[in-house]
Amino acid sequence: MIRNPNHPKKNSTIRVEPIREIRNIKSIKTMLAKNPRNLCFFVRGVNTNLRASDLLRLTAGQVRHCNAGDEITLKEKKTGKDRRITLNKSAVSAIKELLASAPLPDSSPLFLSQRGEVLTVPSVNRLVKSWCKAVNLKGNFGSHTLRKTFGYHQRTQLNTSIPELMVMFNHSSQRQTLDYLCIQPDEIRDAYMKLEL
Repeated sequence: MIRNPNHPKKNSTIRVEPIREIRNIKSIKTMLAKNPRNLCFFVRGVNTNLRASDLLRLTAGQVRHCNAGDEITLKEKKTGKDRRITLNKSAVSAIKELLASAPLPDSSPLFLSQRGEVLTVPSVNRLVKSWCKAVNLKGNFGSHTLRKTFGYHQRTQLNTSIPELMVMFNHSSQRQTLDYLCIQPDEIRDAYMKLEL
């Protein structure tokens, strides 16, 4: 069997980064504006803490009649736990645009490939990498980038507390959350810079 050279070695991890700059998020949204499926996936991804595998399990019926502020409940694939997600205006707008462009029955997955099959996480991984490359982002990006982007901006833009983010991400420690969001070195450096005795 030939081993994929890009696959991580056993017990190692590949870290992907969040999209840190709002201007880059806007650039990707502008680039995807004519592709309602990709735009919806991107917007839903950066506006929730859902893993790609959970986003891919959403059906048209779950979100068809949602308005901003509505919640949807789904069972996380990884943990098996129920997760309640509140939809904001951006997410609802992207969903409505997608459903207007491709009328889907309620039972249909929201995100289908061009062949009418459910998208896969590896496909999403390739898409996210290509979107980030297209706007000249440097670093390692993948499907988890969207979820990390949500958390990163919750913390850096809205100052959401680490305990709240721990609950959102279902993490077991604050350190895990800080490491996950790729902000710990920045926050520690800032703490040093703030104090002058």
